[in-house]
Amino acid sequence: MFRTKGFILSLMVAFLLVTTSTSISAAASPAKTITLWSHWADHESKRAFVEGTARTFEAKHPGVKVSITWYEKTALYAALKTALRAGQAPDIFYAEPEQVEYMENNLLYDISKGLKRSAIEDWAWEGWSYKGGVYGFPLEAWTIELYYNKKMLADLGVKLPPSGQLGQAAFLDLVKKAKAKGITPISLGVADRPYPGAFLTHEALLKKLGLADYDKLLNGKLSWADPRVVSALTFVKQLIDAGALPPSFSSLKLGESHFYFHTKPGSVMFLMGSFYPSRAFNPPDKGGQPKDFQLGIMQYPALDNAACNECKSITIGGSYVVNAASKEPDLAIEFLNTMATPEMGNKWLETVLVQTGIKADPSKIKGEYAQYFRDLAKASEGKKYYLNLPQGVLRGKSKEVFAQVVNQAFPAGLIGVDEVVKQMNASFKE
Repeated sequence: MFRTKGFILSLMVAFLLVTTSTSISAAASPAKTITLWSHWADHESKRAFVEGTARTFEAKHPGVKVSITWYEKTALYAALKTALRAGQAPDIFYAEPEQVEYMENNLLYDISKGLKRSAIEDWAWEGWSYKGGVYGFPLEAWTIELYYNKKMLADLGVKLPPSGQLGQAAFLDLVKKAKAKGITPISLGVADRPYPGAFLTHEALLKKLGLADYDKLLNGKLSWADPRVVSALTFVKQLIDAGALPPSFSSLKLGESHFYFHTKPGSVMFLMGSFYPSRAFNPPDKGGQPKDFQLGIMQYPALDNAACNECKSITIGGSYVVNAASKEPDLAIEFLNTMATPEMGNKWLETVLVQTGIKADPSKIKGEYAQYFRDLAKASEGKKYYLNLPQGVLRGKSKEVFAQVVNQAFPAGLIGVDEVVKQMNASFKE
């Protein structure tokens, strides 16, 4: 009897040991992990937004973890190049729409069927579309805006119309009035960037030509000698000759051009991407605008006989894409959908202070900079967008010449309209 009891007891102990071992093994098994590699290692607010999204996603998906690795952009691109070739790239990674080689080489997963279409702005959805699919989540975006100092404009006796858009002659007159008072009309500099100097020119060309013909111009299908192109360039040359830009234009860095506008020496206007707040809304001792600075947003001037004075450039910046080789593409898309809500769109605006391709509701934004985002939303009402900047469209020699000629030499006053036309036309033939 005792032997029988002992035998039964032994069986029970063995059963418990096996069961316990199995339970421990199951508990110790690694959670399912979604990997994400991203730029913005030095952007605290953007990191906080993405990491907060990861924690929200994990809370809704028990047993799933999001592993994020932060890089500087150059290091990220180098790491991705190696990892994609080796089949070791992450499930999700940072990219920008101009990196069409990812789509051309079938390296990205089509997220169109799983991504919340209703949560994405139409222009942003289009910006990541390629051959019938959609390949990126447009987290960051920016437009070209003409910021101005409200007090300085009033002191010059200039009042904007309700549309916020001066005509061609009135804008030129504003530039001349400011210059006559010893004030720089427009802050702008190109010492460390290949694109800001061209803002003044390409916005004029876009308005004069309209979306379709402007696209033809950038793709070499419309001559730069077209009378409309020459007319737009001539207007820009008038602004340049009137002293619209700083004497230090060629040596002024992007960060310095911000400070030049709002602090010292001060300018009436600042033609800049709408990422302006990411620097300007820092504390003054960290390069931000003075607390009492009266910031306004006006429209780029309306050109005479223009095809589309309501046209405006917009570009999608930092985005997230899903690796075509991901073993968990549905989970990866679900992570992106965690960001695809108006609440998250507003949170991005409030904390990162940069536009987004997520549909947001600026009327519900609270806090110190709520009025700025309402002003920005108003400045965007009724606009027709061209979905890229020239450097994202141009290729090869034409891109190189554009950076040298339209971004630097022309706004610096070193060459005239005829030379711009000659060099740009020649660049498409080489």
